[in-house]
Amino acid sequence: MTSRERVQLALDHKEPDRVPIDLGASMVTGIHVIAYVKLKEALGISGGKPRVYEPFQMLAEVEESVRQALGVDVYGIMLPHTIFGYKNENWKPFRLFDGSEVLVSEHFVYDVLPNGDIVQYPEGDRSAPPSGRMPKDGFYFDAIVRQEPIDEAGLDPKEWVDQTYGLFTDEDLRFLEEQSKWYFDNTDYALFGNYGGGSFGDIAIVIGPHIPHPKGIRDPEEFFISHITRRSYIEEIFQYELELQMKNIEMYHQAVGERIQIIEINGNDFGAQNGPFISPEMYRELYKPYHQVMNNWVHQNTNWKTFFHSCGSNVAFFNDFREAGVDIFNPVQISAAGMEPKFLKENYGRDFVFWGGAVDSQHTLPFGTANDVRREVEENVRTFMRDGGFVFNNVHNIQADVPVENILAMFNVVRETGRYL
Repeated sequence: MTSRERVQLALDHKEPDRVPIDLGASMVTGIHVIAYVKLKEALGISGGKPRVYEPFQMLAEVEESVRQALGVDVYGIMLPHTIFGYKNENWKPFRLFDGSEVLVSEHFVYDVLPNGDIVQYPEGDRSAPPSGRMPKDGFYFDAIVRQEPIDEAGLDPKEWVDQTYGLFTDEDLRFLEEQSKWYFDNTDYALFGNYGGGSFGDIAIVIGPHIPHPKGIRDPEEFFISHITRRSYIEEIFQYELELQMKNIEMYHQAVGERIQIIEINGNDFGAQNGPFISPEMYRELYKPYHQVMNNWVHQNTNWKTFFHSCGSNVAFFNDFREAGVDIFNPVQISAAGMEPKFLKENYGRDFVFWGGAVDSQHTLPFGTANDVRREVEENVRTFMRDGGFVFNNVHNIQADVPVENILAMFNVVRETGRYL
């Protein structure tokens, strides 16, 4: 069975020959570059410094040799744009705090502060205030909030959207067409479309790390407060955003056609560790209608399945997600309240494909032994794989400090346990 066939059966809630595996198809199913360096070494794969394609979370570009070694079934089609607004091209060396030698885009413009922190700039432009900070000896960049004084009379929802998003360019569409054609014709991977245009209110974007001088409400706390105090402002932002993104998704479809099988719609988080981040009522009023429009368009015009990312405890939203047309749920944060694998599979396994949830990534994977990981992965894979509807991945990205023995144990177990035939 090819990877494409294997994934399609899982998406159709049928049992393939084995559980499909993902690593690196999206910016929420990848691996930190420090962990990736160690993984390559443990796999006996030499040659070349790894590329950091996502410089916010410092995610590694997973190479073909690693995908083959681990049995990965999914490849991500993604534009070479970063969250900081610059393009990945003309790679240059960069040394991380732990000494790892990696490659970053030539537009990765940074400075080292007197205290040892590293800051980088929107669009690689030093004339603008820095928009990301990596603390000394840290692993990632934290977004820097650059909220200007709020002029209530001057808040302009359309200006907010125009600063934050844009229509695909001809160059973007040619890239998507060429990438999807090449990987469809020359590999048997299932193709994952990293679109993300339905991420209304995604705080990583709200802050505007790619915008030299962001306008409007850009502070995360104030943005959520505005859901109540400036309700019409938030609604108008989402309405303008929907109008723009509906044009984008139509162009996206024209570029990639039916070569992709999965499209990421949402990357925003609605769950916290112990329950909903916002009330289900607020989700229904402010977010669900927009998700419903986008998912309905996909289902009416394509054969794609919609991928919906939301961290934390999401059980309070699952019925609404189903009604909004969500096909695939990720990252399946099994350590959050109410997110136990058996409960999820028994109650929502017919509604959603679960993409992730292999092991508790907050406790077992980083801090347990390899045997602890094996036991938990084996139990969770057996639970989620029943009747299909499961794609194997960690809960979110594999973090920098996860022992390589635990990473290898995780992938070894799914290859041993995840066979249907």
